Amino acid sequence: MNNYDVYILKTSFMHFINYTYIVFDRHSKEAAIIDPAWSLRAIKDKIESLNADVKAILLTHSHFDHTNLVAPLVKEYCSNVFISQIEADFYNYTCKNLIKVNAGDRIGIGESEFLCILTPGHTAGSMCYWLDDCFFTGDTVFYEGCGICEGAGASPSEMYKSFQRIKQLLPQDTRVYPAHCYGKFPGQPFRSLLKDNIYFQIEKEEQFVDFRMNRNKKGLFDFK
Repeated sequence: MNNYDVYILKTSFMHFINYTYIVFDRHSKEAAIIDPAWSLRAIKDKIESLNADVKAILLTHSHFDHTNLVAPLVKEYCSNVFISQIEADFYNYTCKNLIKVNAGDRIGIGESEFLCILTPGHTAGSMCYWLDDCFFTGDTVFYEGCGICEGAGASPSEMYKSFQRIKQLLPQDTRVYPAHCYGKFPGQPFRSLLKDNIYFQIEKEEQFVDFRMNRNKKGLFDFK
């Protein structure tokens, strides 16, 4: 039995809808916040209800809709902030209490420990965080598809490689927690993504790249 609980906070601003996650280690009462966005009150209310000690803020990447509450949360809780070294260096991301991590590094809260999985593609240094049977994917993996691969540091070829890495690593019963959802609720098992997410079904890199970058898609969230 795991010693932690995952709390899901759906937050929004204008057309942005994000999911922020709080991982709470029951034994130590230490907590980690993943990709804090938009609603400071909602996050603080949940932390206060748990009487939690926020030890870590984990950032999957540096885009504003994943980082906009870092400064007030660090001011409130004096917690460390973790982001991949590649991401921080490439985009010149900085904040107080910043710790740069690399693939294979581990981040502990109480008796729980996150494993850092580097998954470039959406950005140069996107990072997923793996905790036992939970996998936090930011904008790398959605249930319906994957994040856009345009802009500085983005690469559909790297996204393909990240998908292959994830497919090889994750047990099928691992629960997946993306930063955005377009239908299903966070926490779906990885086996359902292997079945329903077409990007996990494409075997060849060239086909993956062509499919992801197809200009005939109607919008950002038209994954097929």
